Amino acid sequence: MNNNRPIGIFDSGYGGLTVMKEIVKRLPGYDYIYLGDNARAPYGPRSFETVYRYTLQSVQWFFKQNCPLVILACNTASAKALRTIQQNDLAKIDHTKRVLGVIRPTTEVIGNYSNSKQVGILATNGTVISGSYPIEIEKFFPGVKVFQQACPMWVPLIESNEHHSKGADFFVKKYIHDLLQQSPLIDTILLACTHYPLIQEKIKEYSPADMTILSQGEIVAISLVNYLQRHQEMEQQISKNGQQCFYTTDSTEDFDNHATLFYGTGVSSKHVDLEAQ
Repeated sequence: MNNNRPIGIFDSGYGGLTVMKEIVKRLPGYDYIYLGDNARAPYGPRSFETVYRYTLQSVQWFFKQNCPLVILACNTASAKALRTIQQNDLAKIDHTKRVLGVIRPTTEVIGNYSNSKQVGILATNGTVISGSYPIEIEKFFPGVKVFQQACPMWVPLIESNEHHSKGADFFVKKYIHDLLQQSPLIDTILLACTHYPLIQEKIKEYSPADMTILSQGEIVAISLVNYLQRHQEMEQQISKNGQQCFYTTDSTEDFDNHATLFYGTGVSSKHVDLEAQ
């Protein structure tokens, strides 16, 4: 893989695989490396400084693997680290490389889905506290009101494979209720965490029948296709052998078992120690 120039896809854990799945569906011929920083997950409750440091370490690792382009398929990393990496670090490391996130592609289109111009964001605590979604949506759709709800129990339930349980139903219902209590006019809900597509059917079940529920994978994948069409100098750098490699900072056995859930097919991962880089 080192002789190739793959697209890097990063997440603090497994959730980014839901984004990668959609990207590969639209760009199957490209090479990809996925890295899950499972040993240090979850990122949601961590400070801005810690998330930035962890994310920068991961980005630098991708660059060592010859990735010209890295996608932060993690809302927390996109919210807490992306801007600093883009503005401060890329010029020092390699000005020809690019790091993109999942927040901007979503906020560029979300207002188009809402008739009431009131949208709800379901996310981790870290993403909510960052305020990234209200700030970015304001840029593209200044007339849209944004309501946020942190869902701290959802990621642990999904990663422990308890998201089909009655206990999960309780927390799905609770957070949707808490969000809709903020405004009865919300007609569009964004699942602003890449884990949440795994409980999308439950979310639909406990949401009003006419609610639009958006997950990010498809939106981000379409945005990446458009980005590569607009930036041929980047598109031509990426190798196209249809190869996919998966790495984790924790147990490969555990990663492979979870990956099937998120990615839809089995994977065989390798271990990497980012602290030793």
